[in-house]
Amino acid sequence: MLASVRPRDVAGKTRRRIAAEELAELIAVEAKIKTSTAELKAIVLARGSRLMDLHRVGPVVAARTLADVGDVTRFADRNRFASWTGTAPLDASSGEQNRHRLSRAGNRRMNHMIHIAAMSQIRLDTDGRVYYRRKRAEGKKSLEAIRCLKRRISDAIYRQLVEDAQRAVEDVGTGPGGHCGATLQCSAVDLHPHIDTSDQPLPGPANQTLRPTPPTRKRSLETTG
Repeated sequence: MLASVRPRDVAGKTRRRIAAEELAELIAVEAKIKTSTAELKAIVLARGSRLMDLHRVGPVVAARTLADVGDVTRFADRNRFASWTGTAPLDASSGEQNRHRLSRAGNRRMNHMIHIAAMSQIRLDTDGRVYYRRKRAEGKKSLEAIRCLKRRISDAIYRQLVEDAQRAVEDVGTGPGGHCGATLQCSAVDLHPHIDTSDQPLPGPANQTLRPTPPTRKRSLETTG
């Protein structure tokens, strides 16, 4: 399209030159993004992680998750993990009206990654969109429905991280044998039908800080000649 533009005046030629320079910069940035994304994908796969099997969780979200989470066993359960990611709902009930709101606490980078996955699911024809629309049909506002979906995605990410960790232990042969439990489905909204933690407020993250044990003082002994 730009090549078809043939301005005759100086101003038009200047605008075309600036547009061509900006387009070249965008193409260069896009190439760098593709290269970086490919590198992140290779790193995630090298870690033995299957986070990218989750719907709309790409290399960037998976890599950021692995970097920030570290050892998933430091979280007692998915509820603690949700508190850490800021996807655990906060009680905002008033009188006879029971409702919850988005949490502004927790790891904001992780919350942003989960938000990206949630919005991608809503935009496309996915189970996440079906779940979001079902929550809207139940009378929830848009932000409340997004909050519910983000919590479901957080639970799915936690389950996958735990499964990956258990598989890694079994691969090196340092842990107990056997399978790590029920197979995790790729859909981030596929939970047990009788469990709807999206609508329940959760406790804050467990205190993981350990105080160092003070060193034992030894009595010095003097040797007499």
